[in-house]
Amino acid sequence: MRKLNLSTAQQIISAAFEKAEALGLKPLTVAVMDDGGHLVALARQDGSSILRPQIACGKAFGALAVGTGTRFLNTAAEVRPHFVQALNGVAGGAIVPVPGGVLVRDGAGEVLGAVGITGDTSDNDEAAALAGIASVGLEADCG
Repeated sequence: MRKLNLSTAQQIISAAFEKAEALGLKPLTVAVMDDGGHLVALARQDGSSILRPQIACGKAFGALAVGTGTRFLNTAAEVRPHFVQALNGVAGGAIVPVPGGVLVRDGAGEVLGAVGITGDTSDNDEAAALAGIASVGLEADCG
């Protein structure tokens, strides 16, 4: 199984920022975590607001927590709010249940980690994550 190392994480971040520039997005913050939920790399574009690192990490952590992208958690928050509230309680409030947290898988479907992006709309954050993950030849799971 391939590991999500620093070099790969930095490539994901660079490609996500390139996508943001191409789309004219607001300043993004990108967090890349390994499969154990450890932060591998984090970068903020100039102008990112002060809580963006925590939000990006919360999106990545949320994807890892449920084994799929945070689009699933967004839907669950609407139809099963008690579940998401309990999950976030168990996680010590560390989960941000909105799109923009994308699980990273290898070609065999094994989880390598997750990317969390924040700064623009959730859909645009997710689009930047998808571009970053695709740039390193890995598979994205948005949930």
